[in-house]
Amino acid sequence: MSKMRPRLKRIHSPDIHDLGSFQPEDGGNFAFLLQAMFGPEGTEGEESFDIVVCTPRWLEQNVSENVISGRHHVIVKRYDIEQIRAFLERYARDCEADTWQAVAAKLSRIGRWEFEDYTP
Repeated sequence: MSKMRPRLKRIHSPDIHDLGSFQPEDGGNFAFLLQAMFGPEGTEGEESFDIVVCTPRWLEQNVSENVISGRHHVIVKRYDIEQIRAFLERYARDCEADTWQAVAAKLSRIGRWEFEDYTP
């Protein structure tokens, strides 16, 4: 049986109208929600994985505890949506597995899967 491979179908942000032309006010200090839509390669379906894209300076200014988890965050030095997209595509290549559930569990390390805590 061949492994199931995820593919990044599209990215979207409810906070940014046009990711391609967006320029943060402070290029070294920002954060926004990015929804990465992944689905099995060769199919139409997709599921959302929520990622906070932020800079180290934003983290430093917004972390109130001494120790935090970085789960569901992608940390960038500056805004470059094509580099972010390429990073997500590379990350997905290492997430193949026997089932979509197993693939999604791997993808959910980088973004909060819309079905992460779902129990039927």
